[in-house]
Amino acid sequence: MKYCTQSEATYVDETFFNSLGYTLDQLMELAGLAVATVVHMEFPPSTHPRVLVISGPGNNGGDGLVCARHLQYFGYAPAVWYPKPGNAPTLQNLVKQLGNHHIPVMAEQPGPLTSFDLIVDAIFGYSFNPPVRGIFAQIIQEVNSSSLPILSVDVPSGWNIDTGEHQTGIRAPTAVISLSCPKKCMEGYTGIHYLGGRFVPKVLSDEMGLDLPQYPGHSQVVKLQ
Repeated sequence: MKYCTQSEATYVDETFFNSLGYTLDQLMELAGLAVATVVHMEFPPSTHPRVLVISGPGNNGGDGLVCARHLQYFGYAPAVWYPKPGNAPTLQNLVKQLGNHHIPVMAEQPGPLTSFDLIVDAIFGYSFNPPVRGIFAQIIQEVNSSSLPILSVDVPSGWNIDTGEHQTGIRAPTAVISLSCPKKCMEGYTGIHYLGGRFVPKVLSDEMGLDLPQYPGHSQVVKLQ
């Protein structure tokens, strides 16, 4: 299985949209559902009912917004910390959907982290280049200081995608769900690791030499370790 560099991951996404006919809304919905699925598999609502999703302003944050909606369907009580909302219509629509589901979406910290059982880290994805600054540096510092389990979406926020350097990033996520393909920074990661985003066509996988694992049955995720 190939671990993609930042430039390779960018090419994969651009190919989805430019030549394969996918839309952002479509892939974001599938990705967010995959994230929620891993939450249910590893952190069931019987033991981790209160989930804080921390979303950044980009597409990774959008995956988190979708995840929060599905978590409610799965029996959780999710809340979203969204300090810098994105301006894209897709993201604005996702926030509207959460409002219609009565899922709280807040710009300020929604109470102490100790009032939650799990953090979903959907702050930054593969396109982010560290270091982390401003409000997100403060948020990540607080998350790192907590004892809560953390599930990171695609990559741990603030990590250098090609080297894995993470001085200002999420220090030690309990679990990571890579999307489409695992990124280079995940080589050597020893925590719980899933792959999601079961929408990579064979033509793209072959072109990139991704050598993706077989997904079991109808599942949207596959456990790597």
